[in-house]
Amino acid sequence: MPYRPANFYDADLRIWSGGKLEYYFDPHLSIGEIIFQEMRRHPQLIAQISATENTILTRADLHANSMHVASYLRSLDLFQSDVVGIIARNTTHISAVAYACFFNGIAFHSLNFLFEQSTIEKLFNITKPRIIFCDGDEFDKVRAATAQLDVKIVTMRNHPSDSIRIDEVLATPIEENFQPARLEQGNDQTLAILCSSGTTGIPKAVTITNSRQILNTNYGLKTNDVQYCHSTVDWITGLLTTILSGVFSTKRIIADNVFEPEFFMRLVEEHQITWILQAPSHMAMMINSPAFSTSDLSSLRYYRFGGSKASVEIQHLIRKRLSSDCLQFAYGFTELGSMVSVNFHFDEKPNSVGRVVSGLKLKVICEKGKSLGPNEVGELCICNDQYWAGYYGNPEETHKIRDSQMWFHTGDLGFVDDDGFIYLVERKKDMLKYQSIMYYPNEIESVISEMPEVVEVCVFGVWSNIYGDEAAAAVVKKLDSNLTAQDVVDYVATHIDAKYKQLNGGAIIVEDLVRSPNGKTNRMANKAFFLEAKNST
Repeated sequence: MPYRPANFYDADLRIWSGGKLEYYFDPHLSIGEIIFQEMRRHPQLIAQISATENTILTRADLHANSMHVASYLRSLDLFQSDVVGIIARNTTHISAVAYACFFNGIAFHSLNFLFEQSTIEKLFNITKPRIIFCDGDEFDKVRAATAQLDVKIVTMRNHPSDSIRIDEVLATPIEENFQPARLEQGNDQTLAILCSSGTTGIPKAVTITNSRQILNTNYGLKTNDVQYCHSTVDWITGLLTTILSGVFSTKRIIADNVFEPEFFMRLVEEHQITWILQAPSHMAMMINSPAFSTSDLSSLRYYRFGGSKASVEIQHLIRKRLSSDCLQFAYGFTELGSMVSVNFHFDEKPNSVGRVVSGLKLKVICEKGKSLGPNEVGELCICNDQYWAGYYGNPEETHKIRDSQMWFHTGDLGFVDDDGFIYLVERKKDMLKYQSIMYYPNEIESVISEMPEVVEVCVFGVWSNIYGDEAAAAVVKKLDSNLTAQDVVDYVATHIDAKYKQLNGGAIIVEDLVRSPNGKTNRMANKAFFLEAKNST
C-alpha cells in the first residue's frame, strides 16, 4: 500500500499533525551505520550505473569504494568536528565520498559547481573544510577560492596534473576490521551541510541532522526499484536520493551532464526507472520536447516534483503519459531536511501540496504571530520536535527561521483547507504593491499558466515612481507556438479585472527562465533580464 498521510487537527491550538513518526530502523543507528549494514546485505545487486561515464558498480563495489575513501580520510586524522568539502557533479565516485563521510561521522559541506569563486570563498570560509572533492573543471576556481585555507583538493574527473586524483584515494588500503564510527553526539550530530537557495544574497550553510525524518514517505522502496534524480548532493533532493539508494538497496542511475529532456526520457525507457524526484523546470522542458509524445514513461511508479510550482496544465500533460497515478507534488525546505507534505490526491485537490506527513506539526500564523484556522491565509510554520544545529556559524539567521518553541518559520504564505490539505499562495518576501495596494506575483502567474500555449511564466514587479510595483512577465511558450508578448498582456487584461494586477510593466517571450543553481526560478534574475531586454529595444 502506498503511503498516505493521516491528518489530525487540534481546533483549540489550531495545529495540524501528521501523526506519530514510525521507526523502521533502530532509532539509535546513524544514517551511516544503516547504509553500511544494508549495503552488505545485497552485495551482488547493481547499486549504480553512470549513463554518462558508462560505469557499473555493484553494492559490494560501492561499499568497498566507500571504505577506501573513509580509510583515506581517517589517515588524515580528521575529527568528527571537521568538515569535508564537496563541489562536484554526479560522477561515478561521488556517492562513495558521501557514504565515506557518513561512515566516519564527518559532515560534508556541498556547494554547487556553478557558484562563482567569490561565493565559494565566502561559504568555505564559514566551514573551513580540511579536504575538498571537486571536478577538475573547477579545480583552479576552488584552489583560488581556498588559498587562505590549509586544504587538500581531490579531483573527481578531468584531473589537472597538480591535483590529487580520486583514483589515488581509492587505492588507500581499507582499515582492518573496518566499522562505521559511532556518532559522538548521537543522531543530533550534523549529517551534511547544504546551501540555502541564495535568491536574495550569498547562500547560508544549512545543517542537516542525522534524523530518520529524511526517510519518511519513502519506505515503499524495494530492491527492484530504479531511482533517478538529476540533482547533485548540494541540493536536498540530491542528498535524499543518495541516502535512499543506500538505505533501501535500490539501483541508482546517475548522469553528470546538463539536464536534457530527450536524454532523460531515454534513460527512463532504457533502465526502466521507477522513482524520480524532479524540478518543475525539467517537467516544463519535457513537455516542450518533440520526444515527449512518443517516449515510454510507463515504468515510473513514483514521480515526485517540488522546489517550486508546476502549472496544473503541465501536471495534466505528464499524467496522461504515465501508466499509473503516481505524479505527486511534494513540499519541503532544506532547513527541515525532509518533506513537509506530499499530494496523493491530485484529482480531488489539484492545486494542493497535500497533507502534513508523519512526525510533523503545522500551524498558520498572521503577521502578529496569532494562529489561524482553516482557509485563512498566513505564514506556514512547521515543527518536527527534533534538534537542529541551525545555519553553520550564523546564530542570528538561525533564530530568525526557528523560534524558541522549535517552529520553523518558512516564509511561505498559504492555508489549510477543511480536509487538512495545504495550499501555497506565495513567498512572503515576494509581495508587491501598486498604488499601495498589495498583491502577489503568483496570482498573475496562475492566470497566465492557464493559457494553452504557455509552458512556464515568471511574474515580477518593475518599479514606477508614480505607481510603485508594475507587474511584468517573462513567458516560455510551447514548441512551435506563435504566442506573442501582447497576447499574454491581453489575456491577463480579459481575465483579471483589478487594474493593479494587470501586466502594467509588459511581457516578453523567452526561451527559458533564469534559474538559481538549485534549479528554482530566480525572480530577481528574470527581472534583470527583462529590464535589459526592454532597454535594448
